[in-house]
Amino acid sequence: MPPNIFVTGTDTAIGKTWVSLGIIAVLQDMGISTVGMKPVASGCQPTEMGLRNEDAERLQRQSSIEVDYDLINPFAFEPAIAPHIAAAEVGCEISIDKIVSCYQVLADKAECCVVEGVGGWLVPLTPRETVADLVRRLELPVILVVGIRLGCINHALLSVESIRRGGIELSGWVANQSDPEVERGEENILTLEERIDAPLLARIPCFSQPSISEFARRMASSTVISRLR
Repeated sequence: MPPNIFVTGTDTAIGKTWVSLGIIAVLQDMGISTVGMKPVASGCQPTEMGLRNEDAERLQRQSSIEVDYDLINPFAFEPAIAPHIAAAEVGCEISIDKIVSCYQVLADKAECCVVEGVGGWLVPLTPRETVADLVRRLELPVILVVGIRLGCINHALLSVESIRRGGIELSGWVANQSDPEVERGEENILTLEERIDAPLLARIPCFSQPSISEFARRMASSTVISRLR
């Protein structure tokens, strides 16, 4: 059975949600019940049911089991800003203990839980803790999504260095062509392959209209699932 996994990225808006959805879909095709989680989200929309995040709702819909939204996204903030700043503005502090508790409920309900981070690896969650601290508490291996765009080499290598230094297992990384106009994208990927001591799990081209099925196909054709077994 595959382990639960944490999907992080080199930045915000570089495809973490689509990669997470693709992994969930492939595991489901293998008959493995899988649930998604996005513990912290900013840029949420007010609804009659409270604040809702589009990415978290996608993960909820794709999950094999029906679970309350508040378990999938226990901390939701309206401003599209760093979560610790958004939390401070509304007089709230993000609780890693609460996130761990919600995660444990989800992990007990499905065979695999795919947890998506917020922003990049060292995004602050509280005045003292970052995404990296959350992953250490969850004790999960990490998949790093690298947005292939200008500056990605530095962003990726710094992220990998921090993950390794924190004693976290890096299961692999995904090259996601997040910028359709990036120059020398293939050369950037080759450079990262030479320097990242972890497997390149999938190459994702830039889609004008991304779909779960397309991401699942790309993930299924790579080594990602064998790495997750």
